[in-house]
Amino acid sequence: MLQEQVPVILYRSNYPQNPRGHPKESQSRACAAQRMPHHVSPPLAPTMLVKSSTPSAVPPTQDEISSFLITIFTAETSQAALDASYTLTNLLITSVGFRGLKGYGILDEIKNGAADKKNGARRESSMILLGALFEKFPTSQPISEVVFLLQDGGLVPQALDALADKGAVVRESAQYALDALFANLKPEGQVVGLLPVLVQYLGKKSGKWQGAVGAYELMGRMADKAKVGMGSKEEEAIKDVLRESMGHKLAGLIPVVEAGMHDLKSEVAKQAVKTMTSLTTLLSNDDVAPRIPLLIKTMQNPSVETLQKAIHALSQTTFVAIVTSPVLALLTPLLERSLNTPTTSQEVLRQTVVVVENLTKLVHDPVEARTFLPKLKPGVKGVQDRASLPEVRDLGMRAYKVINKAMGDDDGNISSGAIARTTTEDVLRILEKAIKQHGGLINEPGDNAIWGSTKMYISDMVREDVNLRQVFRIKLCIGPYLQHVMIGEKAAPIAEAVEKHFLEEDRRKFGQPVKEDTGEVEIVNTEFSLAYGGMLLLSHTNLRLVKGHRYGLCGRNGAGKSTLMRSIAEGKLEGFPSKEELKTCFVEHNQGEDADLSILEFVSKDPELAASGKERISEVLSEVGFTTGPEGRQQQKVGSLSGGWKMKLALARAMLMGADVLLLDEPTNHLDVSNVKWLQEYLKNHTEITSLIVSHDSGFLDEVCTDIYHYEGKKLVCYKGNLAEFVKVKPEAKSYYTLTASNAQFKFPPPGILTGVKSLTRSIIRMTNCTYTYPGTSKPSLIDVSGQLSLNSRTAIIGGNGAGKSTLIKLLTGETVPQQGRVEKHPNLRIGYIKQHALEHVEMHMEKTPNQYLQWRYANGDDREVLMKQTRVLTPEDKAQMDKFVNLGGQGDRKIENLMGRQKFKKTFQYEVKWVGMLPKHNSQVSRETLLELGFDKLVQEFDDHEASREGLGFRELQPKVISKHFEDLGLDPDIANHNEISGLSGGQKVKVVLAGAMWNNPHLLVLDEPTNFLDRDSLGGLAVAIRDYKGGVVMISHNEEFVGALCPEQWHVADGRVTHKGHLAVMADRFEDSRPGSSNASSQVSSAISSAVNSDVEGGGGDMKFKSRKKKKLTRAQMKEREARRRLRHIEWLNSPKGTPHPPDTDDES
Repeated sequence: MLQEQVPVILYRSNYPQNPRGHPKESQSRACAAQRMPHHVSPPLAPTMLVKSSTPSAVPPTQDEISSFLITIFTAETSQAALDASYTLTNLLITSVGFRGLKGYGILDEIKNGAADKKNGARRESSMILLGALFEKFPTSQPISEVVFLLQDGGLVPQALDALADKGAVVRESAQYALDALFANLKPEGQVVGLLPVLVQYLGKKSGKWQGAVGAYELMGRMADKAKVGMGSKEEEAIKDVLRESMGHKLAGLIPVVEAGMHDLKSEVAKQAVKTMTSLTTLLSNDDVAPRIPLLIKTMQNPSVETLQKAIHALSQTTFVAIVTSPVLALLTPLLERSLNTPTTSQEVLRQTVVVVENLTKLVHDPVEARTFLPKLKPGVKGVQDRASLPEVRDLGMRAYKVINKAMGDDDGNISSGAIARTTTEDVLRILEKAIKQHGGLINEPGDNAIWGSTKMYISDMVREDVNLRQVFRIKLCIGPYLQHVMIGEKAAPIAEAVEKHFLEEDRRKFGQPVKEDTGEVEIVNTEFSLAYGGMLLLSHTNLRLVKGHRYGLCGRNGAGKSTLMRSIAEGKLEGFPSKEELKTCFVEHNQGEDADLSILEFVSKDPELAASGKERISEVLSEVGFTTGPEGRQQQKVGSLSGGWKMKLALARAMLMGADVLLLDEPTNHLDVSNVKWLQEYLKNHTEITSLIVSHDSGFLDEVCTDIYHYEGKKLVCYKGNLAEFVKVKPEAKSYYTLTASNAQFKFPPPGILTGVKSLTRSIIRMTNCTYTYPGTSKPSLIDVSGQLSLNSRTAIIGGNGAGKSTLIKLLTGETVPQQGRVEKHPNLRIGYIKQHALEHVEMHMEKTPNQYLQWRYANGDDREVLMKQTRVLTPEDKAQMDKFVNLGGQGDRKIENLMGRQKFKKTFQYEVKWVGMLPKHNSQVSRETLLELGFDKLVQEFDDHEASREGLGFRELQPKVISKHFEDLGLDPDIANHNEISGLSGGQKVKVVLAGAMWNNPHLLVLDEPTNFLDRDSLGGLAVAIRDYKGGVVMISHNEEFVGALCPEQWHVADGRVTHKGHLAVMADRFEDSRPGSSNASSQVSSAISSAVNSDVEGGGGDMKFKSRKKKKLTRAQMKEREARRRLRHIEWLNSPKGTPHPPDTDDES
C-alpha cells in the first residue's frame, strides 16, 4: 500500500506553443518537477467545480459530463485536473458505472486528447483522467477492466505511447496511469488481460521505443511480483497463481522479449534483457537455474560460439527435477536452433540430442510435451537419419523414441494417465448455462457490445484457476464482474454454481481430499515454507501431527527431509510450537565434542537434564542397556561408543527430557538387528510420543509407521497407514518397499576363470587364526578369527558398530596385515572392494571424467589402487629384505632384483627370478614356497596381482567406447561418464564410478562395506538384483536386514572381537519384485545365493591353498620317437642358421 501524501497545489504553465505544438523546452524542464500528479487519491474536494443537481442514484446528463471534461482539460494546475478527474470518476461509479465510460464518450475524449499533438496540456489531462479511472474503477466495478483492456483496443496503448511524449509531465502522468492499472488487476487479470495487450503492443512495427521500454518493464514487473517469497499464505497464494499462469505463457513471451534484446535502440535492448532475467525466475527448476545467465547471454548474442557454450553447459547438467512448460519454453528455441543449423558440429549435435533426451524423460505431462516437442522432433529425426557419426545417429534414434513416448501412446492418443486441461470453451459453456438458469442479463443499452468480451475475459480467468487447481478463486473471477450486469443479487449464486461444478470436476480428476480424524489430540497444525540456501524445498505446505502417531517422511534424495527435521529441532520452522510448549528432541548420534567424558557425566552435564538427578539418569541409562557399576558401560568414555550405542544414548536423553515429539533421522543406519527390534518396540509402546521418521529401511517403516508424509511438488501430502498401505495408493512409490531394478539397473561383468578352481564352492580366500590390534590400543579388535570364502559365497558380516566388521574386511582384502595368523588367497584372485566411505576412491581425481579415471587406474595393465594397499607398500623392513643376499643351491650369494615371469610347477607355481647385476640368461626358476620362506611375500604378492590383473583385463579393451558401455551397465549414463568431471557428479553418481572401477577387471570376489549407506533406494534395488545374479562371490557389511535377508544365506557375526559363523539361512526371495509368487524368476533367480558356500562346507576346508595344475599326459613309445625326430630337425636347422642365432628350446608341443 502507498502511504497517504499531503495534497500539494501544483501550478500548470500556460503551455505556450512552439511551431511543433510542444511546450517550450525551457518551460517544460522548469515545471517538470512541479507537476507530478498524485499517486494516491486525495479526499474528494468539498465544493465541486461544476455543481450537479442530479442525485447520485440518477444518471447525470451529457451536459454535466461535458462540463466535467471541460474542467479537466482546461484546469490551471495538475492538482485541479486530478481533483476534477476523481470527482467525475466517483460520480460515474455511484450512478451509471462502467456504462458511462462509453456512453458519455469519455473514452473517445481521452483518446482524442492523447492524440492531440498540438496541445501538451490536453495530452497531460487525458493521462490524468485515465489514471483516475484506472485507480478507482477496477476496485469498485471490476467489469471496467474489460473496457480498459479489451473493448475497442483498450486504453493501455495510448498510455504506453504517452511515455514517448516530449513533455516530462505527460510521461509522468502516463506512468501514473499504468501503475494504477497494474496495481488494481488481480493475477488472473494481469495474465489473460494485460499481458496479451503488452505482447500485441510490442508486435506493432510503428510503436514508440519509449512505449516498448514501458511494456517490457511492466512485463518484467509482473514476473518479479510472482517471485516466491516468505510472505503470508494469502500473498504467496496470489504469487503462485501469477507465477504458474505466466509460466504457461512463456512460450509466447520469450520470442517477443528475445526480439527486444536485439533492438537497435539500446534502451529497449537493456530493458528486454532485464525483463528476460525476470521471466526466467518463473522456471522454479534447480537444474537449469545455474545456467540461466549463460542462456540469456546466448539469446543476447546469438552466434555459433555462444550457442555451443550453452549447449555444452546444458549437456553437463544433471536433470533430476520434473520438467514443466516454463523450462521447455526457455530451452526449446535454443535446442531447435542447434538441431536445425546446417553448420552445427557433430559434437554439438551429440550434446544437443542428449539434452533433448534427458529433458524429455522428465516431462511428465503429455499435454506439455505435445506443445513443445513437435518443434524439436524434425531436428532430432534429421540427426537420426543424416548425422555422419554412427554414435550421434544412435543417440538421435534414442532421443526420437523418447520424444514419441513422451508425447503419447503409439497410436497417437494422449497417454491414459494424462489429465485433460480445461479450456475457455468448457468454462464458457458452464457460465452461460448458470446465467441462463438465474434469469439472464439486464441487457441495458450497450451491454451486448461489451458482454462478448466480458464473458471471454471471465472464462479465461476461470480457466487459469481451474487448471492450476485454485478452484476457490473462481468466485473472485465471476461474482464481481457479473454484479452490475445481472438482475437482482444473482451474481453470487452464479459464481457459486460454477465453482461447485469445477470443484466436483477437480475431485473427479484428482480424488477426494483426505478427511482428518476426529477425537484425537492435535499437537501441531501449521502452514509453512522451507528453503535451504537459495533453494525452495517446500512452499506453503501443511504439517499436521496427532499425538501418538508415528509419521514416516518419504521422498527422493535432495527433497529436503533432513532439512525439515533440522529446522524443527532448531525451532526455525514457521508455526511449529516452541520447545516450551512442545518438547521436541532430535535424536542424533553426535557426541564427539565431549569424547573424554564418561557417559554418566556427559548426560548429567546437560543443563536440560541435570534437574533429573544422577540416580534418575543412571536408571534411564540402564533401561536402554548402559550397565551400572565401576566396569559398566555408564563409566565408559563417550568417544569410545560405536554409532549404535550413540543412537541409544541419544534415545536415553530424549526419555529423560520427556519428549513429546521424537525426530529420528535414519535411526537404523547405526543399529544392529536386536537394537532395531528394541527401537521398534520402544516407539510402539510409548503411545504418548509422536515420532517423525526418515529411514530407507522399509521393514522398519512398515513395522512402526501409522502415517506417511510424501514430498510431492514442494508440498507434503499425508497418507494413512504404513509404507505398504502407502504403496497401494501410490504404486509408483514401490521402490521404497521392494528391491527392484526398475529405475536403476546394474549389470556386473562375469568373473574370469580361476586356475585350478573347477567348483564354485572351492575355497579361494582363507583367514587362519588372525588377530589384529590397532596401533595405540591395548585391546585387540579381532581375536583368533578364521574363515573362508568361495566363488558362490553370499556372506554378510553382521555386528554392532565398533565390533570390528570393517577391520575384518580390510584383513581379507589386504588393506591391513594381521599381527598373528595368516591370510591366504588364490594367486590369481581378483577382488573388487568398495570402502565404507566410498568416495575416498575418487577424491584425488575430481578433475577427471569417469572415463579418464578408469583409464588412469588401469593404464599400465595393473589396478593402481591395489598397489596402494598396505600389504603392497614396501616398508623399511621390506626394503632391507630386498637388499639381503640369498644362496640357492650353492650358486653363491646373490640379490633378487625382480620377478620376471611365472609358470605352473607341480601343485604350485615357480617364478623366474632376475638377479642384480646379472644378465637375463642367468635367471633362475624358484618355487613360490621358497620365496615365501625367504621373506619375499610382498614381491610374490605384487607379481600375483599383476598376473591376476593381466588375466582379468585380457578380455577388456581400454577404449572409451568399451568403458562407456561398462559405465552404462553399472547405472551411469555414458554421456556423463565421457564428458562430465567427477567433481560435478552427485554422491550417488560418484559411487557408481567407484563401483565401475572395482568391477572393470572382472573380479572374482566383490567386497562391499555398508552399501546401503551410499546408494538411494532405486540404486539399492538395482545393486541387489545385480548381486543376486552375479556369478562371483560377494561379502558385505550391512545393518539393513532387508538387504542382507534378501541376498545372504551365510552370516559372520562379529562381537567382542570374535567371529561366529552361521550358515544355511533362508533367503527372503520375496523381497525382490521379480521373485514374488507367480513370477517366472521366483525359483531360479536365487539358486546361486541359496547354494552359497557356508564356512564349514567349503571344499578344501582343512587343506592348504594349493591348486592342482593339469597333469602331463604320459607319451607312448611312438610319440616319444616323433618328438625326438622334431628336436633333431630343429637342431639341424639351428646349425644351418647364421652365427649368433639362439638355440630353440626343446618343447613338447608340435611346433
